[in-house]
Amino acid sequence: MLEKLRVVFTIPELRKKIFLTLFLLAVYRIGWQIPLPVVDHEQVSQYARDMSTGFGNLLARVSVFSASRLNQVTIFGLGIMPYITASIILQLMGTIYKPLMDLRKEGEAGRKKINEYTRYLTVVLCLFQSWVFMRMVIMGGGNPEANLTAAAFENQFGNLTFGWQINAVLIMTCGSLFLMWLGEQIDEYGIGNGISLLIMAGIVAAMPEALRSFFIKFEPTLTGLNGDGVEKLAMLITIFVAVVVAVVFITMAQRRIPTQSAKHVRGRKVYGGTRQYLPLKINQAGVMPIIFASSLLMLPTFLIEPLANLIGDNVVGQFLQNVKEVFSDPASMFYTIAYIIMIYFFCYFWTAISFNPQEISQNFKDNNTFIPGYRPGKRTADYLEAVMERITFVGAGFLAIVAIVPTLITTWFNVDFNLANFYGGTGLLIAVSVAFDLVQKIDSHLVMRNYTGLLE
Repeated sequence: MLEKLRVVFTIPELRKKIFLTLFLLAVYRIGWQIPLPVVDHEQVSQYARDMSTGFGNLLARVSVFSASRLNQVTIFGLGIMPYITASIILQLMGTIYKPLMDLRKEGEAGRKKINEYTRYLTVVLCLFQSWVFMRMVIMGGGNPEANLTAAAFENQFGNLTFGWQINAVLIMTCGSLFLMWLGEQIDEYGIGNGISLLIMAGIVAAMPEALRSFFIKFEPTLTGLNGDGVEKLAMLITIFVAVVVAVVFITMAQRRIPTQSAKHVRGRKVYGGTRQYLPLKINQAGVMPIIFASSLLMLPTFLIEPLANLIGDNVVGQFLQNVKEVFSDPASMFYTIAYIIMIYFFCYFWTAISFNPQEISQNFKDNNTFIPGYRPGKRTADYLEAVMERITFVGAGFLAIVAIVPTLITTWFNVDFNLANFYGGTGLLIAVSVAFDLVQKIDSHLVMRNYTGLLE
């Protein structure tokens, strides 16, 4: 492996791409630490400590897949969440809105136009989300543990003139747009997917702090699983290795459907007749169902709080507060069940819009290819749809298990949520997927120059 890494850095073009990517990621990490100039740095640190549970855990979930820092007020506080949201919106609209459907069929020109629309929508979402961030997150999200610090923030932000408030919103908007630009530069001149690498950098960068919080309490003695001794450390290492192996297995797992191309004779030569296979990924939807489910389950927390304050302290207001508390606690049974149900729903939903059996069947027919035992056309499409439904059920079950692993570890072993988050959920899936994608891109450079790939 060391020899292969040495070969990677001996290729000038590949070495330049890697160093440029590392430099741009370093720029992202520097900006990630810079607070907004309109807030007090000590209050920011205290607020982050107060938001370590409850509502803060929800913010931590979203921060994982947005390369943001939602529990602190920094210039990159929103991360690339607006860009991800805009991309998802246009991708979903591309399946139902005819003009966007036509653009998707135009190839590279259509893709560039859709990217342009994505940037415009990102600006609008940045302005909206940054204002909501300043008003809702700084107010503490209704978290009683952060009331005092949140009140100090609210007094500070509320006493600012309108011009300074707009200034804060514009700084956060520019920060998100700058991250979007960084991701595009990595795509163009670096190596790997820029947006995915920014998200992965945020995930990996949080690991040292999470480990430090555990080892501060660690006791190098036998204290049992309820303590912070050797047994808990061994258990956490075992669980981490097992979950990573399972994630890698499911991420790479495929259902291979055999296909046969028809033979045809030209002169004295026979063409076609080869047997191949159609690979269908077990986890066809990737990490998107977890992102959708996490985002949607956060809406009640944001929407119910102002409504409850408007109604007042009566029976209805108290009921709304109880509902908000249920959705604010990821460890509650209701939240977990709702989380699993929504993951299953979005797995089938995302697979339905990204996998078109009729189109695949038509392509088979146009290329004189068929699945043995099934006639081209409707029967082939029905067979592919039935297979995808079965493997999607398995993939959704896997995603649901991985998504609730951090909550289970936090509840059963009394581990800090930031540390437990590395044992499953969105962070681990993204890290594994991005790592495989990066290695494959490096391999493509090596193979083009007749070197052995990293995975061989």
